[in-house]
Amino acid sequence: MLTGRLLTESLRVGHDMSVPDLRVVRIGRHDVSSGASEDQPPVWTFLDFEAPDGRADQLAQALADALEPTTGWYADFRVGADHVVVFAHRVFRYRIGDQPARDEAVAWGRAAGTPEQQLDWGD
Repeated sequence: MLTGRLLTESLRVGHDMSVPDLRVVRIGRHDVSSGASEDQPPVWTFLDFEAPDGRADQLAQALADALEPTTGWYADFRVGADHVVVFAHRVFRYRIGDQPARDEAVAWGRAAGTPEQQLDWGD
């Protein structure tokens, strides 16, 4: 079972996302004003999800299509021994512990405008 997190504020306005077998397991709103950039709202809605491992590629593509491209937002999930980090129109999937592959995803995030303190997804 893959597990991950999406910030609902990261979705493009007017875009619906649908992935069969995707299940929401937790929703919470949190004040993150100390870690948000000027372009991001101070309160975020965290949506934790899970899905069968076989939905990983479909979910990654759906997220890549749905994420707002102008602010460096990303979503991520783990599937087996892999970590999947998704930015608008770009998916990174790497084996947990593969530092060069992780560094490539972090570099993409920097270039896309993701604030440095938000490039700390755990592996």
